[in-house]
Amino acid sequence: MTKDQQKDLLLEQKKVLDNIQVLFPVEKLEKEKEELEKMQSSPDFFSNLKQVESVGKKIARLENRIAEIKNLKVQFDSLTSILDECSDADVEILRDTEKELKDFIKNSTDLELVGLFTGKYDSSGAILTIQAGAGGTEACDWVLMLLRMYEKYFTKRDFSYKVLDSTDGDGAGLKSVTIKVDGENAYGYLKAERGVHRLVRISPFDSNKRRHTSFASVEVMPEIENENDIVIKPEDLKIDVFRSGGCGGQGVNTTDSAVRIRHIPTGIVVTCQNERSQIQNRENALACLRARLAQMEEEKMQNNMKQIQGELKKIEWGSQIRSYVFCPYTMVKDHRTDWETSDVYGFMDGNIHECILDYLKKSVSKR
Repeated sequence: MTKDQQKDLLLEQKKVLDNIQVLFPVEKLEKEKEELEKMQSSPDFFSNLKQVESVGKKIARLENRIAEIKNLKVQFDSLTSILDECSDADVEILRDTEKELKDFIKNSTDLELVGLFTGKYDSSGAILTIQAGAGGTEACDWVLMLLRMYEKYFTKRDFSYKVLDSTDGDGAGLKSVTIKVDGENAYGYLKAERGVHRLVRISPFDSNKRRHTSFASVEVMPEIENENDIVIKPEDLKIDVFRSGGCGGQGVNTTDSAVRIRHIPTGIVVTCQNERSQIQNRENALACLRARLAQMEEEKMQNNMKQIQGELKKIEWGSQIRSYVFCPYTMVKDHRTDWETSDVYGFMDGNIHECILDYLKKSVSKR
């Protein structure tokens, strides 16, 4: 890439940087950070552990955002200075600036997208549920494969996560699994995964080595950090405790620690059994219930099912949002955007962010 080509790209990306500075005014972010730090200095602040955790997360996110914006400005100024001083004959310098320019474009474009997360819960954590659909044992194994894919993605994005509840499949895999994901804009990103995921492969469970098609659904709900957002009356709950399932040996399935909560007015049922403590399971189950109630409330306010959960479809042929093909060729294709890659194994190793970004960018452009 020539010097002039790089300068043209850099000037074009300057528009993105300017937009970022409008979306994220550094002075405003720093002031917000100072106000949160003042809260931490109040005498009774540490008496509320949930408040301590929530404020700590917000401060960390603000610090990261401020650092990202300042680093982009420094990177832009550095590239501008180097390109002004070098010539087309400085091949090695231009090779280095081209690589840095590509990094700058990627980082600034990604950050601009984050600024477009304007949904009420986009900045929140997420509760993700994967459920087997048509395909029997194959579908249960597919749930386990998707769980592994998402766990690797969470690690790449520095999201923390834990399994809240899971149900073993008949013979292999999982019938369903629910995961709590914590990280900046976790819900904003993961909402792109809502829908039915289709797998095509040679079945490891088929002695005749035939090709099978399996389905699993992914549901994503926002984690509600402020309990005042969703008020749950104790009299509206029916709470049952029971002995946890699992392999045993660790005390998980030797006591009545599992919790099932039924919300009587709506009929919503949530279960959590993966913690040893009944109290922890109860808190996690209530978090799932708040998420589901928030989902329902958002649907009522927007009068649009697609705003939070997406259009409900059967977990079977013709309803998939994405296909993962291992045979007779390798391909992952998102049917909503036509984004695709032949690196299905890399995708299953958690390299899904590019696909998510493509969906989110195109969703924004349609608004």
